Amino acid sequence: MTQQFSFKLKATDGKARTGVISTPRGEVRTPAFMPVGTAATVKAMMPESVRATGADILLGNTYHLMLRPTAERIDRLGGLHKFMNWDRPILTDSGGFQVMSLAGLRKLTEKGVTFKSHIDGSKHELTPERSMEIQRLLGSDIVMCFDECPALPANRDRIAESMRLSMRWAERSRDAFGDRPGHALFGIMQGGLERDLREESAEALKKIGFEGYAVGGLAVGEGQEAMFDCLDYAPDFLPMDKPRYLMGVGKPDDIVGAVARGIDMMDCVLPSRSGRTGQVFTRYGVVNIKNARHADDPRPLDENCSCPACSNYSRAYLHHVFRANEMISGMLLTWHNLHYFQEIMQGMRDAIAEGSFEAWQAAFNAQRAQGDIEPL
Repeated sequence: MTQQFSFKLKATDGKARTGVISTPRGEVRTPAFMPVGTAATVKAMMPESVRATGADILLGNTYHLMLRPTAERIDRLGGLHKFMNWDRPILTDSGGFQVMSLAGLRKLTEKGVTFKSHIDGSKHELTPERSMEIQRLLGSDIVMCFDECPALPANRDRIAESMRLSMRWAERSRDAFGDRPGHALFGIMQGGLERDLREESAEALKKIGFEGYAVGGLAVGEGQEAMFDCLDYAPDFLPMDKPRYLMGVGKPDDIVGAVARGIDMMDCVLPSRSGRTGQVFTRYGVVNIKNARHADDPRPLDENCSCPACSNYSRAYLHHVFRANEMISGMLLTWHNLHYFQEIMQGMRDAIAEGSFEAWQAAFNAQRAQGDIEPL
């Protein structure tokens, strides 16, 4: 069993890359999609079901876990992997994004952020040092630097000031992380949609030195075209031989477009959140299961899908349990969505290894453009 964290590129096709991240808890095949287990669970899924969809790694959320049940309690109970019954790799985010988007009455200083919990209004402080401590207590395999992520659009001065603060925090995160064999710390590039600021951020991170690098501050309201414009250059500023992680992305076509631009890892709440609200992703686009057209339809969601929702249930049944607010609805639709996302990742890994990524991408886009099967 490997005791170190490492990344090996196996093949490239254009800018698209496939490889393997090795950790003491197992290997992560890249490009990788990480289901989000915000509060130590991927909502509506058992850990073994998440694994069955093909996921190699999960994401846990520092902000939510520090507030409830607390990192100290999880540590006393044997760490996050044991606590949530997931023995494979876990990446934890730093808490910075949630503090900016969820917490009330927050105050930002050079030291860090003080804020009020969205759960009970209690006061907390999050600094680079405290974020590293929480993630150490959780025991995650990949730890993210503490950073600030301004919502876009924002003016250039605000983005530059925020990025430079994040770079100072990155250095403090590196110092506080210390020497933890088998665990990795990732730096987060910021800089909004400004090419020169992205480059400045990447240079600052490379100087500090990290086991992997994230592109942060995208998928925050700028739209797909602007995001892709940024990804046309941003990953190229990062080291070739380290994993590149695009945070908080995304829809199937966002994911494919990001991989085409050199991204290795992604995470998003979309497949699970959509599953609970009746939105289903299929190879023929998006299906809204609450629509009346499905009420008498005996066909599966997708006859080519092997997930339990498609193998064992009709559209009519899935429509019924959604309308009746039955728990099985969220369970089956989430399973399907996660399965489909992992199928996309496997398809890309195979295509990159074979040197046929461009053809795969064209077929993927053409199939999705067809739209759902005709109603009966």
